[in-house]
Amino acid sequence: MDFSEFEKMCKNNRQDENTYVRFYDRIEQTGEKKPDGMPVLKEVCYVEIRFKDNITEIYDQPADEEKKRRYPVDYARYQMMKKQTQEGTPLSMYAFLTSMQQEALKLHGIFTVEALVSLPKDKVQLLGIEKEHDEAVKFMERAKNNGSIAEWQKKEEEYKTKISQLENKIEQLNLEIEKLNKPAKDK
Repeated sequence: MDFSEFEKMCKNNRQDENTYVRFYDRIEQTGEKKPDGMPVLKEVCYVEIRFKDNITEIYDQPADEEKKRRYPVDYARYQMMKKQTQEGTPLSMYAFLTSMQQEALKLHGIFTVEALVSLPKDKVQLLGIEKEHDEAVKFMERAKNNGSIAEWQKKEEEYKTKISQLENKIEQLNLEIEKLNKPAKDK
């Protein structure tokens, strides 16, 4: 699902404003053990539901099909987050956005720097996130330049390895020269 599909779904499925719903992953033990004795873990999709007027009552259980159907926008947001963070850089990893900006972007289905950068200008203006978009574009441009630094570092390591090999070879040749010169001195 891309951003435009998500946007259409949000318009078509209005949720009760008094309900907060969040799908998320939780790591649980399966009860099994690995050969080394460590527990086997699995990722389970959970749903947290809170109600505006009742702060003490929180529904927080594994997400079943009924909850996924009942809250399609929130489940679609969760799926987009999973897909984007597998392919991109989570917004939470970068200091150019405040936590409030990050949460606002997440509500619009934007979870990674790459997703923010790829938004068309008209969507950026419509959402009022020009500043965030510009910062993300600048960040990605700087990150591209870091690729050349990594390439240079790799070449430097290769040169260091080659220099070390050549130094060892020189040392071996010097030992052989010493051995050849030693019998001549003995005569």
